[in-house]
Amino acid sequence: MTTTWNTKYGPRRVRHDPPTLKEAIDAAQGLSDQLQDQIEIAASLMDLPVEAVRAEVIKAAPPRNTQRIVAPPVKEGGVTRSVIVERKVTRRAMRPTG
Repeated sequence: MTTTWNTKYGPRRVRHDPPTLKEAIDAAQGLSDQLQDQIEIAASLMDLPVEAVRAEVIKAAPPRNTQRIVAPPVKEGGVTRSVIVERKVTRRAMRPTG
């Protein structure tokens, strides 16, 4: 979709591209940790029904076996930095004894 208007330098056009579904899901995951909230946010960004977005959001959800620790932002030298640490739990095989 393009919008055109006239300026003193001539006609100007601005192209408006709605976000892709992946971009909407990434934005929703950044805004909320709750799966249902992510589905609603992504659906509202795309102007799609919730049912159409639900399957894609569930596919893009992080695995449940990870722990996520978010440290509060730290301001160093005028720059604010956030730290996110993800820990993946590994399966340990039992060794037979004897």
